[in-house]
Amino acid sequence: MAHVHHHHHEEECCSHHHEHEHHHEHHHHEGHWQLLLIGAAVVLLLAAVYVEHTFSLSTWQLLLVYLVPYLLVGHDTLKEAVEGVLHGDAFNEHFLMSVATIGALCIGFLPGAETQFPEAVFVMLFFQVGEFFEGYAEGKSRQSIAHLMDIRPDVANVDGVGEMSPEKVGIGSVIIIRPGEKVPLDGVVIEGRSALNTVALTGESMPREVDVDDEVISGCVNLSGVLRVRTTKTFGESTVSKIINLVENAGDHKSQSEAFITRFARIYTPVVVFAAIALAVVPTLFGGSFHTWLYRALMFLVVSCPCALVISVPLTFFGGIGGASRRGILVKGANYIDVLAKVGTVVFDKTGTLTHGQFAVEAVHPDICDEHQLLHLAAHVEHFSTHPIGAALRDAYPDEATDGCEVTDVEEVTGQGIRARVGSQVVCVGNTKMMDAVGARWHDCHHVGTIIHVAIDGEYAGHIVINDRIKDDSAEAIAQLRQLGVNHTVMLTGDRREVAEHVAQQLNLSEYHAELLPADKVAAVERLSSLLSPLSSKLAFVGDGINDAPVLARADVGIAMGGLGSDAAIEAADVVLMDDKPSKIAEAIRIARRTIRIARQNVWFAIGVKVAVLVLATFGLATMWLAVFADVGVTVLAVLNAMRALRA
Repeated sequence: MAHVHHHHHEEECCSHHHEHEHHHEHHHHEGHWQLLLIGAAVVLLLAAVYVEHTFSLSTWQLLLVYLVPYLLVGHDTLKEAVEGVLHGDAFNEHFLMSVATIGALCIGFLPGAETQFPEAVFVMLFFQVGEFFEGYAEGKSRQSIAHLMDIRPDVANVDGVGEMSPEKVGIGSVIIIRPGEKVPLDGVVIEGRSALNTVALTGESMPREVDVDDEVISGCVNLSGVLRVRTTKTFGESTVSKIINLVENAGDHKSQSEAFITRFARIYTPVVVFAAIALAVVPTLFGGSFHTWLYRALMFLVVSCPCALVISVPLTFFGGIGGASRRGILVKGANYIDVLAKVGTVVFDKTGTLTHGQFAVEAVHPDICDEHQLLHLAAHVEHFSTHPIGAALRDAYPDEATDGCEVTDVEEVTGQGIRARVGSQVVCVGNTKMMDAVGARWHDCHHVGTIIHVAIDGEYAGHIVINDRIKDDSAEAIAQLRQLGVNHTVMLTGDRREVAEHVAQQLNLSEYHAELLPADKVAAVERLSSLLSPLSSKLAFVGDGINDAPVLARADVGIAMGGLGSDAAIEAADVVLMDDKPSKIAEAIRIARRTIRIARQNVWFAIGVKVAVLVLATFGLATMWLAVFADVGVTVLAVLNAMRALRA
């Protein structure tokens, strides 16, 4: 970030590069120092005013008295100004301030002019107050991101070795995580069970239960049991450090408003400096009093300093990104905030995004026995099946392992299903071909999904409907997007047409395309984005990432269901939703729009006040005090406004 007390050059101040060495303690000390300096300068300035009115001193002696507080509070700014000139970047805000104040110090030496020493010191003083505020606000928005980054673990407790820093732990090491400790590296539980608090990663307050063989993600906090975990990634590859990198580098991608301001400052500042020179010289040629016009020109310089813009706009975007990340929405750069605010079409992948991506039993329609009996038999027959359908049946009937039925002669018939003997009955579980093969008279079902038919001893017993479950908040997500005016919602899926139609109807989507291969998805997104007017509206693609990387990269903004750890998605996407909730998309768009709105308010407010005071200054209706207030006051207000963006 721009450091607390000096902002290198204009562009750097905009791009907000924060190096790592500037940790909080550093910010902290610098802040204290600055307050001390400002306090001391205020005392010395008051002393100087008292001296001026008590003793009759010559102009030179007075200058020396005022130089003490001036140099105390202004030495940094002067140094920056000189450095700027030497580096060929003469027109930065430090330069403007230095010229204005040195000019004000010199006015007193012109014949017949009033001395302006207190004003000069005051300008410098107030400039520092503004800088202090900005540093404070930046510290705040960094803290809020640091609070999200509270996921960074300090130590890893390696089995048999003891505590060491997570960076040094190799893959395959066994680490011990006690209750209350953060998970330092991604890995797999080999012993123990516990609940993990994922709130720092996802914004989700519900803890996740983990058991042996479950994956654990770095950054979660272990709540209840001791876990022994075998690490699967190094620290650099772990979820935590990926997320930290994303957020820390978000500043590299500038928003349009920030890029505009950098360009604006390059042209604006020289124009102002020359306008000020003209303001001092031209009226004098027509008989104006030189020191009056010089004073006005200096005031013109003070007011024209673009700090408020340069500081508050990047800060607003930074705040928006920080606020979103506290809600488990990672935005990889300020430019994506621009795009999100303009999204007019949202394209969803179906499996894993709108649906859970795992099969579950939706309905049981028995013909000759009861539902329980039908599920019971089907689950037994499918007991050893590795197919997801087998898993769905086992989940629906969890007692089958303990109810003591004997299953023998299990035989898988390719392309048809599975036949087995349960107790004394021969049970066939499979598709219609299998029913035809055993001569069972099957009938169709009105449900959409995968239909599993069951026959007992050659007689048709009924069927079970299996479907990919729609996520609980998918319908709400689409409704929220509608409320935001995003009316065009499209679903792309590789699934069968009738399944796609069923989901699209339930969720009230505006269109769907089924039976697509990954390459067809890219083509579909390209076609949809060619229909949009490029200026006003943008296309967002939401996917769960594994095979969606090319589509995510192709859309104006790619949003990935972070699913806590699908790496390909986190790499390819521009926005990552850390918990897999589609309703977060609407929230991301809301936060983006709000951020842009705050940035616009700041731009108009800052420019409006400046122009007003410049006009007053030119006609001699403003004093240096007002000029300074206009500059610093506007900056402080703009910064406070920018901080609203944090409260997502």
